[in-house]
Amino acid sequence: MSSALFERPRSGERAVLVHVNFPEGASSEDLDEFRELVRSAGATPVAVLTASRQQPDPRSFIGRGKVDEVRAALAAHDGEVVLFNHSLSPGQERNLERLLKCRVLDRTGLILDIFAQRARSFEGKLQVELAQLRHLSTRLVRGWTHLERQKGGIGLRGPGETQLETDRRLLNQRIRQLNRRLAKVDRQRQQGRRARTRARLPALSLVGYTNAGKSTLFNRLTGAGVYAADQLFATLDATHRRLELPRVGDAVLVDTVGFIRHLPHDLVAAFRATLQETREADLLLHVVDASDPARRARIEQVNQVLREVGAADRPQLVVFNKTDLIDERPRVERDAEGRPWRVWLSAASGDGIELLLQAVADRLHERLVNGWLPLPPGAGRLRGQFYALGCVLGEATDADGGCWLELRIGPEDLARLCGQAMLDDRLYPAPGANFLAAAAPAP
Repeated sequence: MSSALFERPRSGERAVLVHVNFPEGASSEDLDEFRELVRSAGATPVAVLTASRQQPDPRSFIGRGKVDEVRAALAAHDGEVVLFNHSLSPGQERNLERLLKCRVLDRTGLILDIFAQRARSFEGKLQVELAQLRHLSTRLVRGWTHLERQKGGIGLRGPGETQLETDRRLLNQRIRQLNRRLAKVDRQRQQGRRARTRARLPALSLVGYTNAGKSTLFNRLTGAGVYAADQLFATLDATHRRLELPRVGDAVLVDTVGFIRHLPHDLVAAFRATLQETREADLLLHVVDASDPARRARIEQVNQVLREVGAADRPQLVVFNKTDLIDERPRVERDAEGRPWRVWLSAASGDGIELLLQAVADRLHERLVNGWLPLPPGAGRLRGQFYALGCVLGEATDADGGCWLELRIGPEDLARLCGQAMLDDRLYPAPGANFLAAAAPAP
């Protein structure tokens, strides 16, 4: 039997971890996060090997001497799997498995495994499978090394190429099938988004580093009962709930997947429909673990992912969570213009939740215009549309049979509806006496 063949365990329980420091730096917090990832995947770290290198070894990433150390650690601790806190090339992964005679998984594969365990919704499962297959497509050759060699001569060539091409064809067919299914789910999501747009409910999206407490905050605000736990990627599926805000009314709050440093690109691509919610949100609530010593780095890493998905231009309100774990009181911090830009609270205890609701209302309210709009007698349909939006604060009738509506509304909605009715969209501080002049059609 070829040395490349071995029995691969379905899941590695006892894991040897490998972490390499390169000149550009890999902080100790990154290694701690790696340990959390391993535990989140259900494995038990039995040994951690660290090394320092100028650059990765092209064949084994860590070099022959360190490979011997890993082999010894596997034997000493009865290890079943070796996990790298780095991305490995398919060749490096294949070489390491041949040398160590056990399963080797890199950081990307580990995160994909966690996502596969946590996906619950139909869409989430499709997204994770798509990301896994894209990742596997470059590593398909690993499992068929005994078929790769071909003997020379007519009639003596081995079946390796044929088998690999068959597997690649089947894998690509499945990828295309998943893309079609996700496109259908995305169209359904778009229909729901258009319905919210017609109702013009402000959209709020919770974003943040994984395990920052987004789901706990989501549950506190909406009572949704979304699963929340002290682990990385506790929830993956986007959840929508209605939220009532002071002075604004109803809004839609969306809980999204947590981000992480070096989030695999295959996952970002697979979750593009889910992350669409962040690109179209009226306000991002960027949740930060206030007790995390590396919170500054975490904030930047989340902003980097937001740039990757095209949501960097969305307005943000930073929410420092878990104040119950540190010596900080719940409060709102405002910028030089008086706008809220930071809120300190504890989602677990509920302290500061009212401050957050007020701050969100302030940020959304600044987008709205307020005033009185005159409507002529024949504009009953337009009047009904304003009431359907929930933006009417008051109404006064006119002696000529028309009416004045006191509105608090987004300027784009005001311009759109008045444009459809061919009316001027100017708002007035109070109902005027000369109604017919004020309500004249727009030129």
